[in-house]
Amino acid sequence: MKVGLQSVLNDANIDAAQVNSQRQLSVSIAAIAEPLSRSVPLNLCLILDHSGSMSGRSLDTVKQAAIRLVDRLSPGDRLTLVAFDHKAKVLVPNEVIDNPASIKLQINQLKAGGGTAIDEGLRLGIEELAKGKKDTVSQAFLLTDGENEHGDNDRCLKLAKLATDYNLTLNTLGFSDRWNQDVLEKIADAGGGTLSFIQYPEQAVAEFDRLFTRMQSVGLTNAHLLLTLAPDVRLAEMKPIAQVAPDTIELTVQQEAGKYLVRLGDLMVDAPRVVLANLYIGKLPAGEQPIAHVQIRYDDPAYSKEALLSETLTITANTVSPYQPALNADVQQHILALAKYRQTQIAETKLQQGDRTGAATMLQTAAKTALQMGDQGAATVLQVNATKLQAGEELSEGDRKKTRIVSKTTLQ
Repeated sequence: MKVGLQSVLNDANIDAAQVNSQRQLSVSIAAIAEPLSRSVPLNLCLILDHSGSMSGRSLDTVKQAAIRLVDRLSPGDRLTLVAFDHKAKVLVPNEVIDNPASIKLQINQLKAGGGTAIDEGLRLGIEELAKGKKDTVSQAFLLTDGENEHGDNDRCLKLAKLATDYNLTLNTLGFSDRWNQDVLEKIADAGGGTLSFIQYPEQAVAEFDRLFTRMQSVGLTNAHLLLTLAPDVRLAEMKPIAQVAPDTIELTVQQEAGKYLVRLGDLMVDAPRVVLANLYIGKLPAGEQPIAHVQIRYDDPAYSKEALLSETLTITANTVSPYQPALNADVQQHILALAKYRQTQIAETKLQQGDRTGAATMLQTAAKTALQMGDQGAATVLQVNATKLQAGEELSEGDRKKTRIVSKTTLQ
């Protein structure tokens, strides 16, 4: 595997008359399969809520979905099974798959009962997953239908950050309508994974399958974006870098040896990670000028290699007079995706503050943004919810959660 790296500005031309210019730098990063690329073993941990609220069809469909994943694992893959109610237990310790029937039996024996302690399940899952992380793609699927009533949400977030230190990826699945969307989103964002919404039991199998297929497509792990800026270029102070595909996530920026460092996590073959950096460019000499250098640091688990470096891309801008824009349509789409996410976040904040009119207005704005980028599914969800608020109706838990999901990605 090697890194596929592409980068482009939303407008490659800079007005020579301007003292400062703002530009969005889009960076697309993917794993590229080579003819003799080795397959990478999977190291999967299922962390499943079996509290009392999961009784009946809910738990039955989750067990069905989990068993299907066991069938999809290949020889050499590893699996861990952790179950939690108001406490947590390792039902299948981290091991190479050699007796699928025994694992399926453990899954089938799960019964609903008790409360919910997400952090304890997460702790055990991370501990077990870390045991098999060497030379594997290591991911956890955390499913819950409730609040962390017997646990500590802050502890969940600390554990998610710890997981990234171990080069583990955390995906979260909210089941039904009563889970805490803020907590599950923060766990997934911090853990480099994705947030999923299983609104109805019959969606469980398909959603587990989708996440597993995404995990199978990972070729490289522990990727970091290294960004070096020219002297007259700086990052925006507020929310300078965000991922916009395949999910929208606000990214944390650190500095290391004069470079900006952003953790990306796993790199997939079929779904590039696209990152937007918000740059301010000072007055530059006329002509084509270098403004930034981009490189990726990553691990290749198939060959037991760590801290590899991709080629370095030099980003240039063209200072012209008179100014004529050289806009890039793809980057504009990425800008709209980030705007949709942030507009929806503002709407949610206003709703929490009791400003229903302001929330409705921002949801309408987000719906228009979604339409502008061709995301009809999100536009429909956002506009319907704006209309409900304008009519004096309350948004259901399902409405709010679907709003969060469509703000982060494009519905398939």
